[in-house]
Amino acid sequence: MPLNIKDLKITSSDFEPLGKLRDEHAGDKGNKLPRLTVSGVPAEAKELAVICHDPDAPLANGFTHWTVYGIDPRATDLSDAQEKYRVGPNGAGAMQYYGPQPPAGHGIHHYYFWVYALDTSVEGTPTREEFLQRYADNIIEQNRIVGLYENK
Repeated sequence: MPLNIKDLKITSSDFEPLGKLRDEHAGDKGNKLPRLTVSGVPAEAKELAVICHDPDAPLANGFTHWTVYGIDPRATDLSDAQEKYRVGPNGAGAMQYYGPQPPAGHGIHHYYFWVYALDTSVEGTPTREEFLQRYADNIIEQNRIVGLYENK
C-alpha cells in the first residue's frame, strides 16, 4: 500500500490530537462516541470508512473499538455515524462503538480514529483486519486523530 496522505483530515471538538478523551467517552463511563469531523475528502472517493483502534491493548492485534462503513464521502459531521451508516464489529464482535476501557494500571492507551477515503464501496461489515487486507489497494487517502485514555 503506497503512502496516502494529502488533504484528508479527521478532527474532534471533544479532544485535541494526543489529548485526553473524557470519561463520558469511556466504555464503562458513558460510552459516548466523540464528535468527529472529516474534511479534505478527495473528489474521486466513493466511500469513507472510519475505524477506532487501540494498539496498546494487551492482545496480539490490539483492540478495535469501532468500525463503520458506507459513509457518504460528502459527509463532514460523523456525530450520527453510529446510527446512519453500516457499523461493523468491534474487537468483542459487537456491532457498535465501544469506548476506551484499558485495564486499570496498564498506563496510557492511544485511541486511533482512522478515516479512509476509498475508490470503491466496502461490502458487508468486515473486521478491521479483514478491511485492511481486502481494501488496502483501494485506499486513496487516510488520516487519523489520536486520543489518550488511562484507567488508574
